[in-house]
Amino acid sequence: MTEQNHDQDCGRLIVRGADRPGIVANVSAVLTEHGANIVSLDQSSSDPAGGRFFQRTVFHLPEMPAKLDELNESLEAKLGAELGLEFELVEAKRQKRVALFVSRADHCLLDLLWRQRRGELPMTISMVVSNHPDLGDEVRQFDVPFFHVPVDRGNKAAAEKEQLNLLKGNVDLLVLARYMQIVSGEFLDELGVPVINIHHSFLPAFMGAGPYQRAKERGVKLVGATAHYVTEDLDEGPIIEQDVIRVSHRESVRDLQRKGADVERLVLSRAVSWHCDDRVIRDGTTTVVF
Repeated sequence: MTEQNHDQDCGRLIVRGADRPGIVANVSAVLTEHGANIVSLDQSSSDPAGGRFFQRTVFHLPEMPAKLDELNESLEAKLGAELGLEFELVEAKRQKRVALFVSRADHCLLDLLWRQRRGELPMTISMVVSNHPDLGDEVRQFDVPFFHVPVDRGNKAAAEKEQLNLLKGNVDLLVLARYMQIVSGEFLDELGVPVINIHHSFLPAFMGAGPYQRAKERGVKLVGATAHYVTEDLDEGPIIEQDVIRVSHRESVRDLQRKGADVERLVLSRAVSWHCDDRVIRDGTTTVVF
């Protein structure tokens, strides 16, 4: 699903709002008036009669950087003022700056670093921040800055202040790549950029310590992972991607952990890739993924 064309004249237009007749026609008309050629267009409506409308349009516009302000003004007049829609205009060439938070588990972190280096993820990794020093040497092999910010019990506010000093103004997305700390609502508000988290998913679910041991004891047949946006409600943010893999009684706790790590890597890399390609549109507690 990742788009390989990041030409400087390629753009993306994300539109959301109350559904009504004429939205697609008006979007196309404004782009055409400015000389843009639509490359792809995806749209969805929760209900054609009074529902919510979502659209992602990829277009090519010669000399787009010079024409962006004028195009944005026309879209604001037509989509914003006239139709009451929210929209975002993005230059495809501008890769999102991403920070990764991690604790000691390295499987999600190293997978994202590796995929980014291979060009599979359309992003720039600005830094890795950890509450433990263990993974510093491995991260530096990717020529990515590594910062150790300890989180002392009873003084999380001091750690979050230091983290914010590193992040603010330097990142467009924060990914919790198995970061085993709860981030506060104050941290999320002050950071002001989306945050994506990954965690295991069992059917049935097992919360707390030792989930794989308890899952084995209950004879689970599916293990999986969920990637979601982070809100103050911990793991209840809008879901971006999920996947599962079958397991059986023959597999040990270690086998379950290995398979769980495999699916976590895949689910998180998909979620991050889709976000960086502007494929995920948040709408309250849910998401639309094109």
